Amino acid sequence: WLRGASGNASDPVYVVVSNPAGPPAVVANNDPEAATVTTWKEWRISLQTLADQGISLTDVDKIAIGVGIQSGMATVGGTGTIYIDDIRLYRAGP
Repeated sequence: WLRGASGNASDPVYVVVSNPAGPPAVVANNDPEAATVTTWKEWRISLQTLADQGISLTDVDKIAIGVGIQSGMATVGGTGTIYIDDIRLYRAGP
């Protein structure tokens, strides 16, 4: 679940998942305005999406949530607040 604030910059929100070997997997939220949405929105990421990027799901060592453009981390972005709740992993239903 993700909730932003109306005063936030309109920057993308993304998740980075990594393991000790290989490059990390990056998944951006489908809503480019997610950081400014003021109601709770469920954000589901298929584990297959991560596996398709080469992440071994049996050896995840880091999960990071970011706002802005990941490749521009050296550039200072906007300010604001986002809330994240109920991060969990589960198998897809039938």
